[in-house]
Formats: sequence, C-alpha cells, structure tokens
Amino acid sequence: MHTDLVAALDIGGTKIAGALVDSSGRIVLRGQRPTPAQESGESVMRAVEAVLAELTSSVLWPAVRAIGIGSAGPVDASAGTVSPVNIPGWRGFPLVDGVRQLTGALPVELVGDGVAIAAAEHWQGAAKGHDNALCMVVSTGVGGGLVLGGALHSGPTGNAGHIGHISVDLDGDPCPCGARGCVERIASGPNITRRALAEGWRPAGDAEPTAAAVAAAAEAGDPVAAASFVRAARALAAGIAATATLVEIDIAVIGGGVAKSGEVLFGPLRTALQEYATLSFVRGLSVAPARMGTDAGLVGAAAAALGGAPREASVIG
Repeated sequence: MHTDLVAALDIGGTKIAGALVDSSGRIVLRGQRPTPAQESGESVMRAVEAVLAELTSSVLWPAVRAIGIGSAGPVDASAGTVSPVNIPGWRGFPLVDGVRQLTGALPVELVGDGVAIAAAEHWQGAAKGHDNALCMVVSTGVGGGLVLGGALHSGPTGNAGHIGHISVDLDGDPCPCGARGCVERIASGPNITRRALAEGWRPAGDAEPTAAAVAAAAEAGDPVAAASFVRAARALAAGIAATATLVEIDIAVIGGGVAKSGEVLFGPLRTALQEYATLSFVRGLSVAPARMGTDAGLVGAAAAALGGAPREASVIG
C-alpha cells in the first residue's frame, strides 16, 4: 500500500494531465482531458476539475501529501496565477487558489512547464547526476528550466531558465513576446519551417510543411532544409553558451518535437557550441537528448511538490 504520494498536474494548450506519483517518481494513477484552449477560462478550469476528480476519488488520495503544478506560461508562482500564451482565457488566472478549493489544505507548488521538465530530467532523466544543468523543450515554442547547485532553480515567479526569449540576433525578426531575435523566433519548429519555406523549400508531394518534414528533407540531403536546421542549431548554441557562461551549467538537455530530429539538429548544435562556448569554464559543456518523454511534465511537477529534484528516492510499497 502506498503511504506517501504527491499529486501532479501538467497543463498545456493541448491537454491537461494529472497523476499520483510516489517518492521514486513512479506514476501510480493518471487522468487526462483535452484543453479547451479557445474557450473561456471557466471552461478550462472545469477540465482541471475533471482531472482532479479522477485523482481525488481514488482510494489512494488520502496518501497524498502535496500537489505540484507545471503549467504553460508565463506563470507567477508568488501570486499563484497563470497566463499561458496558448490559453487566451487564462490571464492572471488564480489557478493555485482554484486547486486548493478542490483539494483542501494540501500545499501546492506552481512552476512553469520548462522548470517542471528540468526537475524531471534531473530526477530521473538525462541530467541525473549533474548539479548544474539547463533542460530545454524545443517544439512549438522554446522553453527551459535550471538546476543549480543540485537544486531546482525556479526563480521568484517560477519562470527561471526561459531560454526561448534570450535574444541572439539583435537585428532579428520581432518576436511575439515583444523582443527581437529571440531563440524561439529562430529555433522553434514553426520558425524552422517558416525559414525553410521562405528560402524555397517545399515538402514532398502533398505532405504538410512541418519541422519534421524539414528534418526528413535535411536528412535526405536537401541543402535548404539542412540550412534551416543549422540556423536553428546556431541560435540554440548561442543561448545555451550564454546561459552556461552566466551560471556555469555543465550539461544542456534538449527535448520536444524538434529534438526528435536527432543528428539533423544535434550535429550542427555541437559544432556551433564549440564556436560560442569558448571560455575555459564552459568548454566541457555537453548536450544530450531528453529521456523522460511525454511524462516529463507530470514527473517534474511531482518533483517540484517534493521540493525540487530529489537526489535519492525510495520506493514506498
């Protein structure tokens, strides 16, 4: 019987997932609902309520000691509010208060989804054993989180490590965030595709123009597709090297849909890092693909509820 559990919520623009997680990071119960992202804030909260109802109705619920939430952002952990870019109905939405009303007096920890993924990768994944790490998601957007000195570093609002909005091209395209030349504006999946299309690439046959299609073309030797990935890799390398220089990380872990491109991305990324990470204390910086997959957000939210990425954990039977 489980005697010590945490509840985890992973909130994104596509799905709202929930789980009960034990102290070893093992998911013992899960629930999920689609995110009604284009509906009202109240409709989105009802989806959260439905997921929580699956968890709280379980016979395991009395063993839950805390709740962790990893949400698309920005988030404001100090206020307990979320304003996900891809959920327009939530602007300054009091998510933590709403969850508390449904679950009682349990402590609730809110972090950005990139921070949650960093916690998961440090606890169970590619950053395990590294005290100073940057963990990133490169997909529709580019986000990230930091582990510093062996502890999750979420910052005062829960957004620390948001590398996607570091500017790496001072004269670059305007970014929807309001800045210019951000990593996300160059290296996200839609922007890799946008660049390839602008340079004359077209998908084969009737295929949709996606980053995966660009990656397949690059792997097959298409020079325009390959150039779009090289450009994205250089933007990522510049952002990673800047982060490493600032806080002395020794590994960058990259997940998300674009990372599934494999060496089409990681090959030029490692090459570009040699150009950008040049100071003696960052030359040993390594890059690795993420290992946690689709459960990273849930496991990371659980880790946040446990106070970070636990160094050691025991299975509670």
